Amino acid sequence: MYVLACPCIHDPELRARGITRESDLHAFERALARCRDFGIDVVFLPCPETLFLGRDREPGTFLERLDRKDFFCLLEKLERDVRDIIGTRGPPLCLVGVNSSPTCGVDTTYHGEDVTGPSRRQGRGVFLARFPDIPAIDVVDFSRYRIYLAAPLFSAAERRFNVYLRDLLEEHLFSVFLPQEAGDTGPHRDRGSQKEIFSRCCDEISRSDIVVAVIDGADADSGTSWEMGFAYARGIPVIALRTDFRRVGAHECVNLMLEQSSRVVTNEEGLLDEIHSPYRLPVSVETESAKKGG
Repeated sequence: MYVLACPCIHDPELRARGITRESDLHAFERALARCRDFGIDVVFLPCPETLFLGRDREPGTFLERLDRKDFFCLLEKLERDVRDIIGTRGPPLCLVGVNSSPTCGVDTTYHGEDVTGPSRRQGRGVFLARFPDIPAIDVVDFSRYRIYLAAPLFSAAERRFNVYLRDLLEEHLFSVFLPQEAGDTGPHRDRGSQKEIFSRCCDEISRSDIVVAVIDGADADSGTSWEMGFAYARGIPVIALRTDFRRVGAHECVNLMLEQSSRVVTNEEGLLDEIHSPYRLPVSVETESAKKGG
């Protein structure tokens, strides 16, 4: 298994001068850590902008700096080189791009403002757009792979479902903390054990990139609800899984406060899509500029 990744994830100095933030570096490091943790090979793409404009360059849009015939000749050569790699190794898991890049953006790209649209636009950059058959993910989304699984754990059925979800998430290349495997089961706990479990769970939520919460039942489990609120207060995305078809109101599946502080999904497929599983990424549509050179 391997991914094709933008080279600036490994060498941020390949990016235009002054655009790399501390949060970018953190995302780059975590994306590479995910690959190491799951034994994913990383094959770095060439950097068209560096090859065409050099390392030490000012930021600019595609239309300002790259909309040249000789640049598209370079893209054609680089595409052939990458296709040769794919022909030898087989299809990659995905492309890992960097949003806003004129060449390697995934969801957004600084194309440049003209009569056809604004400077920053939806869609892939002109290099990644040459691989519409390969799913792509922005490095920030790819770097979010540590999950805290919040769920009731008081019955055998609940614990079995939690293990099933943990295994499913790990199959999709997420690292999961499951509280029931950290001693949070059984009625016989002294105060020291309770404090230790509480502190560890708080620490694990704080370290997580995403909280996945199971909110089945006539009302959501109180401990799970607290964990969701703690994560929301810390700015950690919360994805709530409710497979229960019952509703508590005309506009709510469950408690209004929980729904407003999370993204509610109703099945495992929706959960995997919401957390950006690398196995469920959509493919792209090749743009006219990628095909014709502007």
